[in-house]
Amino acid sequence: MEGFDQSIGIYIHWPFCLNKCPYCDFNSHVRESIDQDQFLEAYFKEISNFKKLLPNSNTASIFFGGGTPSLMEPRLVAALIEKVLEVWPSDIVPEITLEANPSSVEAERFRGYRDAGVNRVSLGVQALNNPDLKSLGRLHNVNEAKSALEIAKKTFSRVSFDLIYARPQQTLENWREELSEALEMAEGHLSLYQLTIEDGTAFAQAHKKGRIILPEENLASDLYNLTQDMCENKGLPAYEISNHARPGEESMHNLIYWTGGSYLGLGPGAHGRIPTRNGMMMTSLAKKPEAWLKKVEEQGTGLVEEKMLTNEERALENVMMGLRLNNGIDRTDFYEKSGIYLEDIISINEAKNLEKNGFLEITPNKIKATKKGIPVLNTILKTVLV
Repeated sequence: MEGFDQSIGIYIHWPFCLNKCPYCDFNSHVRESIDQDQFLEAYFKEISNFKKLLPNSNTASIFFGGGTPSLMEPRLVAALIEKVLEVWPSDIVPEITLEANPSSVEAERFRGYRDAGVNRVSLGVQALNNPDLKSLGRLHNVNEAKSALEIAKKTFSRVSFDLIYARPQQTLENWREELSEALEMAEGHLSLYQLTIEDGTAFAQAHKKGRIILPEENLASDLYNLTQDMCENKGLPAYEISNHARPGEESMHNLIYWTGGSYLGLGPGAHGRIPTRNGMMMTSLAKKPEAWLKKVEEQGTGLVEEKMLTNEERALENVMMGLRLNNGIDRTDFYEKSGIYLEDIISINEAKNLEKNGFLEITPNKIKATKKGIPVLNTILKTVLV
């Protein structure tokens, strides 16, 4: 199967962290030592393998995620960017993002990433008070977070940072104060996530035993609405449920996911959606770092699953992702990407009922969740999906 001419996003997963945060269900692992050169060689082999499936594609964006990519030596980042652009060239300067934790930020290291080609950084700040940072398992304090943000602003042209809200014992007023401070520090982009309890995490065990109590539903809704209003008033409206940006500062890489675009996942546990002559193929790589490394060294790839998606599977993904966006789902684009009409995957009658109650907005060209509907999107999806 040969990939046809198409732009793709490249996701590179670095699975290592200094510690495992209690709320995190990402594919991240703590190791005493890491042979970074051994992993670099494995990434190269994986890229060579996927080159066979994608001989004619070009790079739209590169995203280093994790884990903690800011634990990677800058020379690895430089080598991977060079290799990706050698195999899948780009006619433009692609958006190249690297996630970083404030605890692993140094000015010299950041300059190394910039010189390697990184032009956008995303900082995992998560909270702006020390007690909550400690309860979230973060290794940095507020002063270190602010220092890392200042270093990032001086080093990169585009900077984003993350905060988690709806934390235990958080009130509307103290979130207002914290978000106000964050908005003063923010530049073009801000990611604001409501804390959720994910299965298999330390928080899940604590929640089950009653040691962690999240804000009740009405307060959580008020926190969400306050977040939207404050960000809009500051010129950073939501373009996706948890992501806010000034116009033109949206994360182009993540928009590829949310708009049903094509992307290649590299590294332990990474997933992809690869365009082929026969349709879109889902790929999945071995999750555990050592297992992925062994498979790549022995077989040239860490692939554990590759499957052609049916039109219905593709359409379902595009509905679930598209309704997260402030712009919603464009009917024409939806058909071009999934091969079926929107009405074939959702119940229009149910959607119209939700529109009457203010949860959806339906036009001849689009369907989108309203400000009232976004907080209950999971319920909306259960209602409208055929």
